[in-house]
Amino acid sequence: MSDVRRPIKAALLQVHSVVGLVLALLWAVVGLTGATMAFEDEIEASLNSHIMRVDASAARRLTPDELVARLQAAGDFGKVSAVTMASDPTAAARVRFARSEGGSRPSSVYVDPYDGHVLGSPRGEDFFATVRKLHRWLLLPGDGNGIGRKITGSAAICLIVMLVSGLVLRWPHRARSVKMWLKPNLGLRGRGLHRSLHAVIGTWVLPVYLVMTLTGLWYSFEWYKAGANWLLARPQATAMQSKPPRGAAAADSKSDVKAEPKPLVFDHVWSAFLQQENNSYARALLTMPAGAGTAVRVRSWPRDSSLESVRDEFRIDAVTGRVISRDRYADKTFGERVLAGVLDIHRGAILGWPGKLAFMLAAAVMPLFAVTGLLLYLSRRGHRRLARPPVGHLVPGE
Repeated sequence: MSDVRRPIKAALLQVHSVVGLVLALLWAVVGLTGATMAFEDEIEASLNSHIMRVDASAARRLTPDELVARLQAAGDFGKVSAVTMASDPTAAARVRFARSEGGSRPSSVYVDPYDGHVLGSPRGEDFFATVRKLHRWLLLPGDGNGIGRKITGSAAICLIVMLVSGLVLRWPHRARSVKMWLKPNLGLRGRGLHRSLHAVIGTWVLPVYLVMTLTGLWYSFEWYKAGANWLLARPQATAMQSKPPRGAAAADSKSDVKAEPKPLVFDHVWSAFLQQENNSYARALLTMPAGAGTAVRVRSWPRDSSLESVRDEFRIDAVTGRVISRDRYADKTFGERVLAGVLDIHRGAILGWPGKLAFMLAAAVMPLFAVTGLLLYLSRRGHRRLARPPVGHLVPGE
């Protein structure tokens, strides 16, 4: 190694070691929780198959407001915040509820779309909700508005530094040797084995970790999201995607009706949505506004795609049924589709189930780097102590 590169690599090693030791546990938690959520939809579908399906009937399916009315007549479940309807005649409807005054959210319920009978609450929902909060906000107060979001975002930036510095540190003299890059030496023992596993497996997962961190920053920093929108989206699309602050009324929810406020209902929204989609949807999620507005957000997924990002979105006035805005996936540019698919890219779903499996395994091995990195750090300190020359005695004869 040249005299110029030696101090640079020594400085990089110091940064790599210190940052890794400080954030290793946090990265391990984020990695394990991400791996746990990789197949959340499939796990919940398997656990709750008995309440997610109903027998198809020739009878008319209930409208969203009829479902809500029968649900409220059956018991005190809380204030309804969202309803999921499906075009499949054998699919149950799902009703979600708003947070209580204490901040807790009741479990959602599946409802028979033909008679409004409550089928039950899904198993695993509360577990995955807790794992998601741990993954995104470390269960710290404030959830998405608290300090936890900034901590995980800062840790993601530091992980990018670790990936780049790790790649520079392990760059071999024989850079074109595939074996050197991708094959761990399992015949080694001790420090040699730890270094081989740390470096080679780190090379395997480096592209996945880069994708995870670059997309994960979207959920942590508004400046990052704004920059991505500026880079990839059309100006008018960026304005459409911007959301009002939580708890505030949306500017697009003003109604022409100046009389006394009327209770918001789903049926006006549902009728307007069906006219827009013309029964080409697989499922639709109707979400009531959190603030004082009247605009209901409707997300619609087509029949021929399982990706979360492939959806149309509407905002419809719940009082008049007027369509305030529409955002169709087919009209998006390539950059806007990338922005819409951040979550699918983040978890590998954009590549189908093999991509989700690869991303899950990469996230699950994050603790390996914490363990091997700590062992390498301790072994280096041991070698330094052994190589340090003995200190001479200050008093002769001692």
